[in-house]
Amino acid sequence: MEIVNICETLFNLRDEKYASFQGKLIPTVKGEDFIGVRTPVLRKLAKQLYGTGATEEFLRQLPHKWFDENQLHAFIISLEKDFGKCIAEVNCFLPYIDNWATCDQLSPKIFRRHHAQLLTYIERWICSSHTYTIRFAIGMLMQHFLEEDFLTEYPRMVASVHSDEYYVKMMQAWYFATALAKQYDSVLPYLLDRRLDRWTHNKTIQKSIESYRISPEHKTELKTLRYL
Repeated sequence: MEIVNICETLFNLRDEKYASFQGKLIPTVKGEDFIGVRTPVLRKLAKQLYGTGATEEFLRQLPHKWFDENQLHAFIISLEKDFGKCIAEVNCFLPYIDNWATCDQLSPKIFRRHHAQLLTYIERWICSSHTYTIRFAIGMLMQHFLEEDFLTEYPRMVASVHSDEYYVKMMQAWYFATALAKQYDSVLPYLLDRRLDRWTHNKTIQKSIESYRISPEHKTELKTLRYL
């Protein structure tokens, strides 16, 4: 299937009711900037486009006008098989991300095989002044460094981020709730010693209590650590 005009293709795939629904979930994007292409359809389109001449041109067309273009952009980058090229595309795209959904959908598979190299970039991204670059950095620590490659310095990196941005703080809470599920003893001191701000502390506990991955015993302990 040859796709010449990507934007026209997206409009041919639109669902106007879905566009309205998305607008309610993603308040940082104007309602009129949603085309309304469903995520599975965008993923399928990304696979069709990946590696074609149309893709190379599309990736250079920043900033995009439509939310759906940004989603497609994230899905295409996530398919990139060359680590160096993938990092270059991520660095190019991150400053243009303006919402939590696109940020969280950007998840390159190639990163799984390059943890040592990836960490260098995470350390840069987490020091950014851009909300979604910071959120992306924390998300990458959550996805790739809470299992066998976990080190206690990684939650310290996340805790060291001081931001009033809701979408940064929410990702910090998500990180620590996930870390409690996977590295409970190493991460619990962040709550015992009140190392997080009040909102993030309580949100971490809330998300942990809602998680099926945390034992009832640990949930009981966490409930006692809430700020009142």
